[in-house]
Amino acid sequence: MTTSTGAPHGPAAHASSTAAAPGAYPGLDAAEDLSVLDKATQRRVRARSRRLFADLMRPWLWRAGVALAALVLENAGQLAGPLLIARAIDSGVPRAADGRAGTLVWCVAGFAVCTAVSAAARYAFFRISGSVGQAVLYDLRMRIFRQAQRLPVAFHDAYTSGRVVSRLTADIDAVRDLVEGSLDGLLTSLLTVAGIAVLLLWLDVPMALVVLFSFFPLLLLSRWFREGSRRAYRRARNTVAEILTELGETLGGIRAVQTFRAEHRKAARMNTLNEDFLEAQTEALGFVARYTSGVRLVGNTALVLVLAIGSWRLSEGSLQLGILTAFVLYLRKFYDPLDELAHFTNLYVAASTALEKIAALLAVEPSVPEPTAPAALPADRPGRGRLAFHAVDFRYAPAGPPVLPRFDLTVPAGQTVAVVGATGAGKSTLAKLAARFYDPSGGHVTLDGVDLRDLPDETLRREVILVTQENFLFTGTIAENLLLARPDATREDLRAAAAAVHADRVIEALPDGYDTQVSKRGSRLSAGQRQMVALTRAFLADPTVLLLDEATSSLDIPTERAVRVALSKVLADRTAVIIAHRLSTVLSADRVLVMDGGRIVEDGPPRTLAAGAGPFSRLYATWVSATSGRASRTAPPG
Repeated sequence: MTTSTGAPHGPAAHASSTAAAPGAYPGLDAAEDLSVLDKATQRRVRARSRRLFADLMRPWLWRAGVALAALVLENAGQLAGPLLIARAIDSGVPRAADGRAGTLVWCVAGFAVCTAVSAAARYAFFRISGSVGQAVLYDLRMRIFRQAQRLPVAFHDAYTSGRVVSRLTADIDAVRDLVEGSLDGLLTSLLTVAGIAVLLLWLDVPMALVVLFSFFPLLLLSRWFREGSRRAYRRARNTVAEILTELGETLGGIRAVQTFRAEHRKAARMNTLNEDFLEAQTEALGFVARYTSGVRLVGNTALVLVLAIGSWRLSEGSLQLGILTAFVLYLRKFYDPLDELAHFTNLYVAASTALEKIAALLAVEPSVPEPTAPAALPADRPGRGRLAFHAVDFRYAPAGPPVLPRFDLTVPAGQTVAVVGATGAGKSTLAKLAARFYDPSGGHVTLDGVDLRDLPDETLRREVILVTQENFLFTGTIAENLLLARPDATREDLRAAAAAVHADRVIEALPDGYDTQVSKRGSRLSAGQRQMVALTRAFLADPTVLLLDEATSSLDIPTERAVRVALSKVLADRTAVIIAHRLSTVLSADRVLVMDGGRIVEDGPPRTLAAGAGPFSRLYATWVSATSGRASRTAPPG
């Protein structure tokens, strides 16, 4: 086998490449429900989410530092207010009564300056922190989207699209609520509590100790709240993902739902999920209510004790009125932030749960990875497009039955091969392996002697194109959908490609021709029109190997005949593997493979096999009989 590098090939070289299947991504499953995991695994999952957040914040640390400095300045301005009030009561007012108003004036002026500085600092904090928060969210959205595109078809077959959408919507919203709505509250609360604790100790140690002792029940209450609400919010996040999955499948398959009158069953399923979400949210809000009321109870109890002790000491003359006033003002500020901490904890639990799931998704490595030592296709290859399967073993689940058991096949360059067989024979799997949507569990697939796993993705997608009967079109115009194949193509190039597959008349007959909006998934076009656009797009890409998986199944007989004529010209200089059930398509191939149970049971020219006594001959006789019966039923009466 010839390559441009000395990279090894074969099963031993790529033993780690296996087909993905449900359950093949344990890290994602672990992030869904930590309660079933051991403590060490829980810590690893949470540490991964913290590393993700730190990585997101790293480019903005200096701006975050400036924002923190503004917040400290704002907090200092607010904490200075009660001290100035105490000074005004104990010194300023008595001196003003004696005609010396200087102290009172300085206290009032100082209070005004502190208020202005606090307001300006808060404005600066919100402007800076807001821009940092939006930059972090932007980065996180793009990471998720790029990762979703980077992961192969195998991943998306195993991991429902609704869960990926949930990462980009509900989980991002949870992180946004934390970044936009409560980080400033957390920092303000921490600074306020720490600053007031120091000031209380400075003002009066005995009463300050009464306040600080109240922290013990608060710490126990906070620990209980954090663990309980974490479980409730994880359950809520999981349920949201299921709701989005159910919604996407129901709306995506709305024709089937309405055809089979399944609205009530789908509504019942959604009702069950909605009730689960309601219960989870109610449970989480119950934790918030109990925590908040507990904090208020502890805070009010401490306030009553301080007032009692302070009043007794005031009556004995061991405490000044201004100090008691400042103490009470500080105490009100001291417990109010704890309510803010409850709000933050509520949002933090939701956001941390969301980050755990996002981090798990971002940590997934593709089962079809880019090669570490990319190889180039031989520059001196005499023919382009020799496709070969060497002792390929493939199974969709690691422990599942083999779909292709030790499969060998060589398709010479420029040959058109038709693949036929019963449903489940392995025909589409063959095409997916040739397009490297999956990697074989054993053996290897080569293009011109180079293992597909050694080809860069850019090279592979340029050389091999797969067209399926799905014919997915994106929202936009027909021209925009065609340009996916070749972004630099001109309008003349588009027309030439359409003419080559006899799609030009179909496209030009549409209301706006190439500028016709196809709407979501091409819903404004018929199935046949979508297939014509998809075929045009594939031919515009000009691949070396063209894989057609039932790509003409939705065409009517006249259109299919025109496309067949076009295919004979377009496929003349390229390798083609055509999976088809139509007799006309199969007979136009150079070679036919009959597959059964993942094995080739017959191989040869179509007309030779049709004249024999093997499986293809029986299929041929069935096709002819069905075609003749259909013709007789539609023939006009004689």
